Amino acid sequence: MGSLLEELARRQAEAQQRIEEFGRQLAEVRARLEAEEDRLSRLLIAQEVVEEILGGKGRLGADPVPDGEDGDADADADAGDAEQEGPGSEAEVTRRGVVTVPPWREDLEPSVLPQAYRDVLEVLADAGRAMRAGKISAALGRGESAAAVEGLRGKLRRLVERGWLRQEEPGLFALAEQVHRQIAR
Repeated sequence: MGSLLEELARRQAEAQQRIEEFGRQLAEVRARLEAEEDRLSRLLIAQEVVEEILGGKGRLGADPVPDGEDGDADADADAGDAEQEGPGSEAEVTRRGVVTVPPWREDLEPSVLPQAYRDVLEVLADAGRAMRAGKISAALGRGESAAAVEGLRGKLRRLVERGWLRQEEPGLFALAEQVHRQIAR
């Protein structure tokens, strides 16, 4: 009986090591993905500025996803919202499933954000306090699995970088004061 328990413990330790290694690899890939998303975001903003300078001539309103290539449903819905706003608007620009989030400004309402980001703001506004990514993910109905939380964490960081959220301490996210006041109106 002892050797059976030892074998189970050994297998558990091996599985735990594999899980930790996959977690490290996943974190590296997510970091690279976020860096590329940020790079693409900057390039899209640069394109907007150039098109604005050139008098709005360019591809800003063009659909960059060829027919037959579907992004996720949220990205498709967000693309429709952006088209309604018109070329050169402050709304998000959807390109191949990557959504850019504009930096917060006093004249921007949360409605310019993609639905997934607005949902995060709504959860935090309803909570009235700072929350951890896992709790936000659960409140959004995504669960608290590592994949769901890590995917959300990228959005939370993006919202912090662009002034929509603040990070009170590592891993604890809350509405930025100006956004809280804006939502409270």
